[in-house]
Amino acid sequence: MAEAHAAVAFQFTITPEGVDFRISNEALRAIYYSGVRSWKKRFARFKNHFLTGLYPASPTSWFVVLVAIFAAVFVRVDPSMGMIQLIQDHLGLSNYFSAPTDLYVSVVIFSTVLWIAMVYMLRYMLKLLLCYHGWMYEPHGKISLVSKIWLAMVKIFSGRKPLLYSYQASLPRLPLPTIQGTVKRYLTSVRPLMDDNQFKEMEQLAVDFQENLGPRLQRYLLLKSWWATNYVSDWWEEYVYLRGRYPIMVNSNYYAMDAIFIHPTQSQAARAANVIYSMLLFRRQVAQEQVRPILVSNAVPLCSWQYERMFNTTRIPGVETDSLRHWDDSKHVVVYNRGRYYKLPVYFLGQMIPPCEIQAQLEKILLDKSEPAFGEAHLGAITAGDRVPWAKARQTYFSKGVNKASLDAIEQAAFFVTLDEEEACYDQDDDNTKVSTFAKSLLHGKAYDRWFDKSFTLIVFKNGRIGLNCEHSWADAPIIGHLWEHTIYYDARNIGYGEDKNTLGEPSLPLPAPLHLKWDISEECNEVIESQLATAKKLSEDVDMQLLAFRHYGKDVCKKCRISPDAWIQMALQVAYYRDQNKFALTYEASMTRLFREGRTETVRSCTMDSCNFVRSLEDPTKTNEERIKLLKQAASSHQSSYRNCMTGTGIDRHLFTLYVVSKYLGEDSKFLGKVLSEPWRLSTSQTPHQQTNLLDLRKNPEYISGGGGFGPVADDGYGVSYIIAGEHAIMFHISSKYSSDRTSSRKFMKNIEKAMLDMRALFDNASKK
Repeated sequence: MAEAHAAVAFQFTITPEGVDFRISNEALRAIYYSGVRSWKKRFARFKNHFLTGLYPASPTSWFVVLVAIFAAVFVRVDPSMGMIQLIQDHLGLSNYFSAPTDLYVSVVIFSTVLWIAMVYMLRYMLKLLLCYHGWMYEPHGKISLVSKIWLAMVKIFSGRKPLLYSYQASLPRLPLPTIQGTVKRYLTSVRPLMDDNQFKEMEQLAVDFQENLGPRLQRYLLLKSWWATNYVSDWWEEYVYLRGRYPIMVNSNYYAMDAIFIHPTQSQAARAANVIYSMLLFRRQVAQEQVRPILVSNAVPLCSWQYERMFNTTRIPGVETDSLRHWDDSKHVVVYNRGRYYKLPVYFLGQMIPPCEIQAQLEKILLDKSEPAFGEAHLGAITAGDRVPWAKARQTYFSKGVNKASLDAIEQAAFFVTLDEEEACYDQDDDNTKVSTFAKSLLHGKAYDRWFDKSFTLIVFKNGRIGLNCEHSWADAPIIGHLWEHTIYYDARNIGYGEDKNTLGEPSLPLPAPLHLKWDISEECNEVIESQLATAKKLSEDVDMQLLAFRHYGKDVCKKCRISPDAWIQMALQVAYYRDQNKFALTYEASMTRLFREGRTETVRSCTMDSCNFVRSLEDPTKTNEERIKLLKQAASSHQSSYRNCMTGTGIDRHLFTLYVVSKYLGEDSKFLGKVLSEPWRLSTSQTPHQQTNLLDLRKNPEYISGGGGFGPVADDGYGVSYIIAGEHAIMFHISSKYSSDRTSSRKFMKNIEKAMLDMRALFDNASKK
C-alpha cells in the first residue's frame, strides 16, 4: 500500500507519439521539502559534531590565537621559539609562495597546531578536574576551600554555551575498584542479613575468591577498563536486558505518570496532539543538541550518551539475544486505537504539523468505524510475552510482504501512541483505588494495546490523562524523566489550549487521512499471538499495584530534621518491610554513575547494620526518642556515604557483575560470585528524579510535578517501590508485588510505609515538645 501511494507522484504512458509523462507538482514539492529538511539535518549534525569536537574551546578561539601570533610576528617577537621558521624551511614554502606570503602561511600552520594542542590540553585539564569527587562527601551547605577552588577551576576550564554532547570527551572513565575494597564492602553489606554460620561461610568463600580466582579476573577487567569507554555499560545492556528471554512487560519495562494536580483538557485527541507535538519538539532539540546538558551544582556535567536512542528506536527480538535498532530520523508516529494500527505522518512539506492538525488527524482515527483485521486486535501481545516465540514469529510471519511493511512502520516510528478506551483518574480522598488502577494500566494495559518493544509508548486515556510505558534497555528513568518534564511543561504552559479545551488554531493543511496499516495474519501466526497473550495476561493479572499519595508532609520535614530526604524514605522503607515480614531483606536502590562517560546505574544496598539498629530501636519500647533519633541520623549518614560511593564508582554490584561475566568467558566457576548474583532482591527501590530542567520552578508551581512512575516486583515474593518527592509537602509511593505470593500484599505494605513515615516524624515532634 505504501508503494502504491508513492507511485501516483510519477506516472507515464507510451503512445505512438512517444512517452507521455505526468508529474504531480504537489508530490515533487513534498519531495523537494523533504530533501531540504534532510540536508538541513545533515548540516546541523556536521556543525554540532565539529563544535562538540572542539569543546571546551570554540572556533572563535582559533581566530584569537591566530591574531595573537600574527601580532607578535609583526612586532618582531617570535612566540614559536623558531618553530615558524622551521615550518617555513622544512616545508619549502618559499618554493610555492613569494615573501611574505610564505611567512603568513607558516604562521597560520603554527597557530592552528598550537590551537589544536590547546584544545586537547583544556579538555584533559577539565577531565582531570572532573575526576575529583571530594565535594560530594562534604556536609550539606558547607563547602571547603579546596572544593571552592576546584569548582572555580571547573567553571574556568568549561566552555560557554555547551551543546548536549559537548562534555562527553571531557568526562572521566568509570574507575575500576580493587578486589579487596569491593569484597570488604560486600561483606559489610550482607552482615545484617546472615547469622554467624552463614556469614562465616561467606567470608571463607570471599577470601578464597580474593586470593585465587579474583586477581586473574581483575586483570582481564583492568584491560577492558583501559580499552573500552566504560567497563560496565555494554555488558549491563546485553546481559541484564537484551539477553533476558522472559517477557519485558512488567519484568523490565517501567512507566511514568501524568502530573498530579493539573488536568488541562478532557479531550483525548487534543491532549494527544499537544503531547505528541511537545515530544517532537524535544526530539528536534536532542537531534540539534540544543538540550542543555544537566550540570550538578551548576558545574559538574552528567553523561548525555543515553539521549541518543530516545526516539526512532526499537528493541528487535532474537532467539538468543535481542538487539536495539535506531534510525537517524522518522517522519511519522504509529497510533493504536480499538485494535487498529495507523501510520500518522507528523511532517508536511518538511515542516512539523502543528497541534491543531494533529488533533484533526487523531479525531479521524477515533471516528473510524472500521474493524480490525483478523489477528490485528491482539497483535501487540506478541511483544508482551516470551522473547523466543516472538523472535521466531517475526522471522516466519513478518519478514516479507504486507506484514513486514506494516511492522517496519511501527519499528521505524518516532514513538508509539495508544489512544486508550478507558479513563484514568486520581483519587480525591485517601482511598488510592483509582490512581492504583491508573498505574497498573500504565505498567501493562490489556497486554495487547501497547507496543512494549518501542523505546516508549505514549498512552492517552479517554479523559485526556497521559502516561508512558518505557522499554528499559536503551536508557534509565532519569532520561525519560527529562523528556517528561519538558512535555508536561510545553503541553500546558508553552503550547496551551483554547477556551474550548481544544488545541489552538484551525486545521487547514490538505493532509491525507492516517493510513490504516494492513496485516495478513495466518491462523498459525494468530495462534502464536494468542499464546503470547495468554502468557502476558497471566503475568499482568498477577501484579498487585498500589499507590500511596502521602500528603502528611514532604521533604520540608526531612530538611528541618537535617536528614537527606532520600535517606529518610529509605529508612522508612526498612521499617515498613521489617513490620511487614518480621525480618530484614537485601535491598536495592538505584543510583546513577553518569558522572562518568557512558555511566548508567549502580546499586545502593540500603539495608545496613546501622539501618537495622534504628529499625529495632523503633520497635523496642525501652529505647528513648533521643536514642532513636541518634540511630536514625547514623543510619542516614551511612546510607548517604554508600550512595556517594556508588555515584563515584566505588560501588559493589557492578564490579562483581562484570567479574562474573569475565569468569563465564573464561569458563571458570566461582562459588562466591555465583552465590552473590543469585541472592534475591526482595525489596527493590528507586527514586524518580524531578526538576532536571529549569523550565518551571516547582516550588512556585507544585501542581506541575509528575505523579512519578513505577515498575514491577523484581522477586516473586518481594516488593518493588518507586517514589517521587512531590515538592515540599507530598511524596508519591508506587508499590508492586504479586498476588500469587502469600508473603506479600501491596496494600498492607502501603499502610506500613504510611505508618513508618508518621512514626519517624513523631520522633522529632515529641523531642521538640520536651
